[in-house]
Amino acid sequence: MAEGVSQRCLKVGEEIRRVLSKIIQTQGFYDPILMDLSLTVSEVRVAPDIKNATVFVMPLGGMGSSPEILEALKNEASRLRYELGKNICTKYTPTLSFQIDTSFDQVDSLNKALKQ
Repeated sequence: MAEGVSQRCLKVGEEIRRVLSKIIQTQGFYDPILMDLSLTVSEVRVAPDIKNATVFVMPLGGMGSSPEILEALKNEASRLRYELGKNICTKYTPTLSFQIDTSFDQVDSLNKALKQ
């Protein structure tokens, strides 16, 4: 029988989302691709062992070049992980991987399909 996501993972994911949003807002990025880009951290999914986290981000004002954004976020991941570790209280600071959140695009296309 498959189990759903644990309450603990949901709480830790939400705390990581909140802290990462604050770090991005206050400290920004060092990568030139990300400097002038507004990013929203929409969701964080944490592995059951809390050692890995997938961060879903959405660039505001259009998608831009998703592969370039993901590569720049990959370069910033270690610094963001370090800052995250200073601001959360968990046994492990999870390794961060980034993905572009396409859920809003999927909802838009579904709404368009339903209207037709």
